[in-house]
Amino acid sequence: MTDTAVDAPHAAGGHRANGRRGRRGRMFGLLGCGVLLAVPSTLLVVRLTGLDAGTPLAVPVVLFPYGTVLSVLVLIAMLAVPALRPRWVAVAVVALLTAAQVTLLVPRFVPRQPHAPAQAAELRVATLNAHVGRADPRALVRLVKTERIDVLAVEELPSDGIAALAEAGLDRLLPYQELRPENDSSIYSRIPLARGGPLDADTAWPQTTADVKVGGRTVRLVAVHTYYPLGDAKRWTRDMTALASVARNSGPDTVFLGDFNASLDHAPMRELLASGLTDTHAELGRGWGRTWPVGMTLVPPVIQLDHVLHGSGLVGVSVTERTVPGTDHRAVVAVLALLPSAERAG
Repeated sequence: MTDTAVDAPHAAGGHRANGRRGRRGRMFGLLGCGVLLAVPSTLLVVRLTGLDAGTPLAVPVVLFPYGTVLSVLVLIAMLAVPALRPRWVAVAVVALLTAAQVTLLVPRFVPRQPHAPAQAAELRVATLNAHVGRADPRALVRLVKTERIDVLAVEELPSDGIAALAEAGLDRLLPYQELRPENDSSIYSRIPLARGGPLDADTAWPQTTADVKVGGRTVRLVAVHTYYPLGDAKRWTRDMTALASVARNSGPDTVFLGDFNASLDHAPMRELLASGLTDTHAELGRGWGRTWPVGMTLVPPVIQLDHVLHGSGLVGVSVTERTVPGTDHRAVVAVLALLPSAERAG
């Protein structure tokens, strides 16, 4: 009897202590969730408002897909872990945040119509940032041969890089060329080129352009390399705006390919796409084709900066990324088909 009477207060005190520890643990757990959600919440605001255009916010907004993944994980933890389960209002807020992010991402993972018609003429293109000529020339030639490339756009290709590619045999595979080492980008082609030269646009350095005949139609090519947001976000935005102006006046049979230093979550990229272009990765449901960086120890490709965009006269058949040693970008290889006039969008 005496022992029981003495032990009861200790038991009650133990329950109270455990309860306090549980409340503290829950409080810190929810506080941690709030801190984690601050990042995706901020990225969502930037993504919705376009605040990245011309500002340093252009750098972190590329992480928007990762922020979405983080929000999904936090929401799952809040629902699945009893110790973290907050009031329903907080769950609803996090659910709305996550739903908004997922809604913005889903379209790039859903393949779009139309499919390429049977017997349609095809154009096989590739683009690679050569990292100031450091890309392995023999590896690039092998890629061109294996993928049966018709048109290759190469950015950051100086004169010695052009010489190395010629020595590796690229001239035999793609004999028609618009080489502009002084302007940063060049075009190689298996098909004769016409109207080649620097693009008349307000970009940091001239973009290289040329025409090819495919299936009896003229396709305009633009080898793109814009300025980079980390260096000067305003200059990069002006580059993208200038390209959008060109795209609006280029007609449906147009291909812009290269290193845009932009992801699909950048407002200037969305402006460029709204000018009449389609991103081949998103069109085919491959909306997370990461191309940069490569060649770094323990750091996999994180974001997609390199794209193949096309006008409404063409449709994507396939697109993939390929690693070429020596450069910090992955190559993008795409097969495009020309749509009959009646099937063109817009």
